[in-house]
Amino acid sequence: MTRDENEGVELLFLLGLGFQMLLGEFTRRVAAAGYPDLRPVHGMAFQALQGDGATATELAERLGVTKQAAGQLVDDLEKRGYVRREAHPGGGRRKLVVLTPAARDHLAVAGRILHELEAELGRGTDLTALREGLGQVVRTFHGEGGLPPLRPVW
Repeated sequence: MTRDENEGVELLFLLGLGFQMLLGEFTRRVAAAGYPDLRPVHGMAFQALQGDGATATELAERLGVTKQAAGQLVDDLEKRGYVRREAHPGGGRRKLVVLTPAARDHLAVAGRILHELEAELGRGTDLTALREGLGQVVRTFHGEGGLPPLRPVW
């Protein structure tokens, strides 16, 4: 789209379309790199579980989904070998969901692909200005002090 073609198009529509296009290309490349069974929600879960892991309830909060949806996601990822449940260090019946080496490998591949996409995008777009502008959008509606979690709300 040229500047004239963008005239009159709602910003929210352009942001959504840009997100959709970038995410679609990212998903295609991740699948081609050997992960056709994973979708963006899986990557979001992996991001939320990095470090020491989390309980399914904590994962639900971080992803903005119900406890039942998080439990189903954990069950599915565990069957595929991407996460495992361990005894919680605090004891009790709670379980800690942690990433397996397979999930960490996926994160490394996905990170490389994301950087490649950004480099390609940067050849025709001022990424510094784009980041600053999008950062301002976030600060306008979220305030200062860090980024909110990315939650699919549509």
